[in-house]
Amino acid sequence: MCGIAGILKYDNEIVNESEIRILTDLMHHRGPDGEGVYCDGAIGLGHRRLAIIDLSDDGKQPMLYGDRYVITYNGEIYNYLEIRKELEDKGYVFKSQTDTEVILAAYDNYGEDCVNLFNGMWSFVIYDKMKQRLFCCRDRFGVKPFYYSIVNGKFIFSSEIKPILTQHLTVKVNKRILMEYLVLNMSDHTNDTFFEGVNTLAGGHKLIFDLQTKTFNIHKYYTIARNEKLNQLSEQQTLKLFLSEFERSVTWRLRSDVKIGACLSGGLDSSFISAVASRLHNMESGEKFNAITAESLDPAVNEKEFARLVVDKLNLEWHVTSPTTLDFLNDVKNLVRIQEEPFGTPSVYLQYAVMKKAKQNGVTVLLDGQGADEILLGYPRYIGAFLKSLSFWRRFFVLRNITRNYGISLKSILLNYFYFTNVNIRKLRVLSRLGRINKDYLESIDFITVSALSKAYGNLNELQNMEITQTQIPQLLKWEDKNSMACSIETRLPFMDYSVVETSLSINNKYKLNNLWSKYILRKAMEGMLPAEIVFRRKKIGFTAPTKEWLHNTILWNDVMVSPLLNSIFENNISKPKDVNLMWRMCNIALWEKEFNVKG
Repeated sequence: MCGIAGILKYDNEIVNESEIRILTDLMHHRGPDGEGVYCDGAIGLGHRRLAIIDLSDDGKQPMLYGDRYVITYNGEIYNYLEIRKELEDKGYVFKSQTDTEVILAAYDNYGEDCVNLFNGMWSFVIYDKMKQRLFCCRDRFGVKPFYYSIVNGKFIFSSEIKPILTQHLTVKVNKRILMEYLVLNMSDHTNDTFFEGVNTLAGGHKLIFDLQTKTFNIHKYYTIARNEKLNQLSEQQTLKLFLSEFERSVTWRLRSDVKIGACLSGGLDSSFISAVASRLHNMESGEKFNAITAESLDPAVNEKEFARLVVDKLNLEWHVTSPTTLDFLNDVKNLVRIQEEPFGTPSVYLQYAVMKKAKQNGVTVLLDGQGADEILLGYPRYIGAFLKSLSFWRRFFVLRNITRNYGISLKSILLNYFYFTNVNIRKLRVLSRLGRINKDYLESIDFITVSALSKAYGNLNELQNMEITQTQIPQLLKWEDKNSMACSIETRLPFMDYSVVETSLSINNKYKLNNLWSKYILRKAMEGMLPAEIVFRRKKIGFTAPTKEWLHNTILWNDVMVSPLLNSIFENNISKPKDVNLMWRMCNIALWEKEFNVKG
């Protein structure tokens, strides 16, 4: 796991090492174990290294391959050993034990199609000297970041936004993205960032830059595939397949030359990961598996006792962090700088606290449960779309079990469905929660994504696709990457393995919502591994911060949060809203505006 950056000058002026180091020095946290720069005329590539596999200098980047290719790469290819064996059978000889060298050899042999072989998370740039072009690629779901900008006659890319901003004379806000975050609580649903002129390459896409013509094209190389045959499997066959795929995913993600553990909330997803990973880890090393838990000070959302049940059952090495209101308010400005863009809720800080705790205990790699709810129908909002897919009479049978097994009332289900499928109702509601707002800012809001999402709620497959690729997963992955890398931690996501995703989306939905037990197939897989109190939990809490406590500490709150809001240029265009969540987002915007000196 690393940080990458680069510059390509349109006027063929020479790129100096010092120019690249300005970019990479701002990402020291992403790679404290080493650095490297490669310059060749008008192109310069930079790298910061966090050593995970092959800790020797053989893994140093940018890495050269023969006299033709140079790569700067951030991520992990989990199946690199299997690909390496295939390439060795074709006559390739390797000098290191790194997955980086495997990427280069695979590119040499398969060309751009090599990415279809990779199972992992990545963001890399390969400079092909012979063809005079850059091959830039991001993994299927965008786990690892890739930002780029064209400014002052330069094409600049980086793992973070801060290095790119050093090249912008004025930092300007993207009003549309700002307002869609404030009003709709949406971000990362387009290729635009909160900063005007700074873009992101979408997951599952590649960018090809021709150095001779100084032009580039972006192509989509991955679309989620569903296997209809899996829909016909019995429950037992489905369970066997799911377990096999998931254990393979975890096994590959345990490949590491540094200390490894898991984020453990006490919910279904993190508990299952801990159960599978600790068993496989103990078989290999004989040492206790590490688990990191964030305790919420609000009893209503504190899952610590559930996590304790998991720890006791699995005999884990447990590390608990308990961030206070004072911790949050003291750290929030730093968190805004880490995240680089306004973020959803204060719960992002809980995740950051977990990463800090892991770092303090020498854990460099953490497994986490992102994606499980989206691929296994874990959210209540999926129920309406699921019911619509059933026959009229079957719906009555299923509805009987909603309150008992899902912990949510029938009224809430119906209201949820009505709200999310009616774009005009949703639009009226969100706008009514705003105070006075400048017309210019109001008209910048684009409801296209919300409209598409409302239509998708009528089709479960479309809804899952959209949430995985556009409206839900991208922002969760971004927050996690920035939180983890700020602490020099690599997080790995077994549920986001593309084969696990495709398998889960292909299996019959009745094995995901069986009698309205959410994530039913996951619960069945957990039986025997974990206590019944975990396996058949009804109430879904999620990774939730004690928001009321954190946001109502009047003295510190006024000093840290309200003061920047009063001095915000955006406050002159948007009045103070009454809704507490909108108020949080307004304060977040004000802190972000001040931190990055953003202009309107």
